[in-house]
Amino acid sequence: MSSYRFCRTDDIELLVDALNRCRAPYVPDEPPMTAAAFKRSIRDLQVWCSSCMVAFSGSDPIGVLIGAKRATATLVHRIAVHPDHLRHGHARHLLTSLGSKLAILGPPRIVAEVPEANTPAGALFDACGYAEETLLTDYLLNLEVGSWKLEVDLPHRLVIPVTVDDLAANGLLDVAGRPACWERSPETLTARKSEIAGLAVASDEQIEAYVLYERRDDGAADIASLQSCVDDGGGHLEALLGHLRRQGVRTLVLSKVHPEEADAGVLTALGFRPAGGHRLFATRARAA
Repeated sequence: MSSYRFCRTDDIELLVDALNRCRAPYVPDEPPMTAAAFKRSIRDLQVWCSSCMVAFSGSDPIGVLIGAKRATATLVHRIAVHPDHLRHGHARHLLTSLGSKLAILGPPRIVAEVPEANTPAGALFDACGYAEETLLTDYLLNLEVGSWKLEVDLPHRLVIPVTVDDLAANGLLDVAGRPACWERSPETLTARKSEIAGLAVASDEQIEAYVLYERRDDGAADIASLQSCVDDGGGHLEALLGHLRRQGVRTLVLSKVHPEEADAGVLTALGFRPAGGHRLFATRARAA
């Protein structure tokens, strides 16, 4: 007999166990989930235990949904059913139950960022009434290829260190109408600000371009945000990337870029190349 229930803040160990039982078989190269990592997702992504759900067969977890909640939307961050319990409607029941709860409590918008290659997950969201809104593109840049300028081709401009707080104070962190994926949203950047470094091109009057990034141990860096605040064809951004190259960064990873977040032509001119993507699905919560 199957059963389902939403979780509480004291269910972290249950959710960790459910993820390791149900999701890990599909992602064998990822490290197992731990309580510490799950708590970081609460801090960084605003995962809410009350928006998470577990399916059981007896006392054994056989399905799990992890929801992250913000004022404007809820993200279906993870959903998985154990391989031995597929095609019994568990995933659909989890999504439908979350929608029924949010139809009462809000927010009404529910989204999911599904890897293009994960065809079964895309089919699940299609079947549950989610509409594909757009494609979020992953980009890679090899900084070891080509030459990179370090100077800005305009007088009275300097490349300076910058922090998440600096950008927030200048009104640049949360610019209305500029979409970003959940992991690189202003809320996530603020939560992770102690781990994010940054560089900016600054004039006497304003910050004209900036890059926020997190270094990896393997010489790569994940870009948290890359923006030009002036129309210069990407020249300021090239100088910032040149400084990252001088610091020893070899590869840049820019994940889940919304079409309205960055100019694809500028990214291509800088040397970024598409490397996969995620389908952004969305629906409005409704009672079952």
